[in-house]
Amino acid sequence: MNMDNDHENLLNKKMTRRTLLKATGTVGVATAIGGGSYQLIKDAFDDQAKAFGAEIESFETFRSSCSMECLHCNLTAFVKDGKLIKVEASEDFNVKGCLRGVSRSQWVNNPDRLKMPLLRTGKKGSGEFKEISWEEALSLIEDKIKETMKTIGNKGLLLETASGNMDAIKNSIAGAFFNFLGGATRPEGSLCCSAVAAAMNPMVGFRYVDTRDTIRDSKYIICWGNNPAVTMQAYFKEYEEATKSGARLIVIDPRFSETAARADEWIPIVPSTDTALALGMVNIIIQENLIDRPFLINHTGAVYLVDEKGGLVRENSEDQDSYLVYDTERNALVRHDVSGVKPALSKDETELPNGYKTVFDLIKEEAAQWTTEKTEKETEIPKGTIIRLAREYAMNKPAMIIQNMSGAQRTEYGTYVAASQFYLALITGNIGKPGTGVCDAGGVTQFVKINSPVDAPKPTAEIKNIPVAKIGESVFNSDPTEIGFWYIMTTSPMTQIPNTNMVRKALEKVPFVVVADNLMTSTALYADLVLPVTTIFEDTSLMAGIRSHYIQLMEKAVEPPGEAKPDYWIFTQLAKRFGFGEAFDKPIDELIQNCLVGTGITIEQLRKGPVKPVPTPSVPFKDGQFRTSTGKAHFFVEDWEAKGYSPIVTYIRADECIKNKDNKLVEKYPLMAVQYKMPRSIHSSFSTLPWLNEVHQSQPETLIHPNDAKKRGIKNGDKAVVYNDRGEHRVVAVVTSHIKEGIIGLQNGWWEQQGGSSSHVTNDKVEPLGTGQTCNNSLVEVRKEG
Repeated sequence: MNMDNDHENLLNKKMTRRTLLKATGTVGVATAIGGGSYQLIKDAFDDQAKAFGAEIESFETFRSSCSMECLHCNLTAFVKDGKLIKVEASEDFNVKGCLRGVSRSQWVNNPDRLKMPLLRTGKKGSGEFKEISWEEALSLIEDKIKETMKTIGNKGLLLETASGNMDAIKNSIAGAFFNFLGGATRPEGSLCCSAVAAAMNPMVGFRYVDTRDTIRDSKYIICWGNNPAVTMQAYFKEYEEATKSGARLIVIDPRFSETAARADEWIPIVPSTDTALALGMVNIIIQENLIDRPFLINHTGAVYLVDEKGGLVRENSEDQDSYLVYDTERNALVRHDVSGVKPALSKDETELPNGYKTVFDLIKEEAAQWTTEKTEKETEIPKGTIIRLAREYAMNKPAMIIQNMSGAQRTEYGTYVAASQFYLALITGNIGKPGTGVCDAGGVTQFVKINSPVDAPKPTAEIKNIPVAKIGESVFNSDPTEIGFWYIMTTSPMTQIPNTNMVRKALEKVPFVVVADNLMTSTALYADLVLPVTTIFEDTSLMAGIRSHYIQLMEKAVEPPGEAKPDYWIFTQLAKRFGFGEAFDKPIDELIQNCLVGTGITIEQLRKGPVKPVPTPSVPFKDGQFRTSTGKAHFFVEDWEAKGYSPIVTYIRADECIKNKDNKLVEKYPLMAVQYKMPRSIHSSFSTLPWLNEVHQSQPETLIHPNDAKKRGIKNGDKAVVYNDRGEHRVVAVVTSHIKEGIIGLQNGWWEQQGGSSSHVTNDKVEPLGTGQTCNNSLVEVRKEG
């Protein structure tokens, strides 16, 4: 970059851990980077801006949204002489950003930014590339797409997008382009939360609804396999307000997390046994009559009848909503929605015809198997704790469960985990009121429909997608199809997809891999062609998604380095080459307006600041009005039954679980690994920025219990290797009782250039009900390195 010395000194000024601690006056870095302490960090940067001899107020300002899969905090950029000098959280936004958001200035000004298209010249992974022009790059992509379509068909094209450098435009534009071509193979499910979708959509009729607006109204909060002090950092102030008002905060997690450190109680659990715990709690709640009977009768399908074959009974087989119940007034079987009906909740309350039961009876029978003794044995949670947890959740209303894409549902039967939490909320009536519910990821899309920026046709080719957890194996084995062209953007499969070694083999096998990114990521190293793309503050776009309640305009503040281009520019140029450029070649303001059609919100409004479509606090499923076709919540899920699984939540032990003592794999790999997220990154984004590496550790660590470490001759600070049949992951051992014995904690997000991702050893089995991943039941062993 061509900068004067003042610019150079400011942009390269180091922010060490000691500097941060001095600036914030705290000895806890995790606390220092939290939303509540953001102002202290902001102040630490203001004096840097004054190095220009001008007050910060004289700088030009531009607003954008942090674009990773986090909470889409609104950020303000301060620009002087065309250079981005500093970034801070926007003053008028409802939450404050974190050190990652502040570090955006280091991202934009990173000396390692990609500036020109790069064509591979050496072996994949070698990092040997040469610069080429955009004309050459686009021609290559055009030729390789046409060649693949001719030799393999559209199924030979693989488009992979996710939650990296994301907004409401980029991924949609990419999908539209490939739809115009006729379609492409896509990953099926998601790494984040497929299991949640497979539970919520059939049960309550809608996904991506969160309870964050009324967290402070709750009296009892269970963070179940979730760590909101890190993953909902900007909103953790709501938890703090709740606890100030007397709410109890409970954490269920194998790891003593940042949230557990601030909670009233930490309950360590064996990973993947969460459904057993939930059913044990349901059993206690039913036995002790702590259910919300009126809510179950009036707002759920607990009263639907089931016949002797175990199927739901309908008045008309062609009318999916014609469920029958037993009306205690008429002593007859009638439709559930008949006026004045008073359904029986259980067969025990009346004389049902032979063979009939209610859905509630099935739940009761399933839960009855999970006595406190059996639940304790499976989960390794003391039965006294189980009893108290069930009673407290049912009796301390309003109560809330924080799920938010938890690690608990990233397990082999994660759909049942997510569904079991809704079972608890529904049977106790802890849903549809302030301070209740199950907190999922949720954003503006729960209030208004955001359209695609481009009106694209549906794919014409019949293509079978690839389960996201199996991308490596499926592509390498050409199952279900050979892949000839792989386009990767807004994600890095080398750090995120399970079983990294298989992902590498897949990348090496595919004839032509394109990676669009702004840094040379672990995945870009294995590309045939790398395209330099913009990051926030370098293009104009729109943020209106599933992480923030606000629609936000993302303003361009500075010119991108070299010839970096927005992703939507790339697909516009390609669309022109394929003959449908007129659908894409629109001013960005027009594309944004297309997204906003029907919302009642204009670009002019957004230029004044973020807009929340619903100004009042949001209460999902308010007053028991669910988004299913019946308006009721469903316990019996026929979608699961169609896949050969129980339509009622049940517990099935995962294959890679340390409870399987007779499993030879457990003998070989006797530890169970769980991944956890760090405040230094969002997945693998931000992971190489200097400030994050200076404030936090700069190499992978593993948490290991003292007893497990002693058996292996490992001491705190030793270099160690976590390994299994899938691969190896090199780490520094942190010997601590803050992890359950028999379990180790692995950190998500490290690049190959930093020592490699924990995904080298993670389980790549597909979660059968939601087509998600199962990284948190991975059997491993650890040895001291050397």
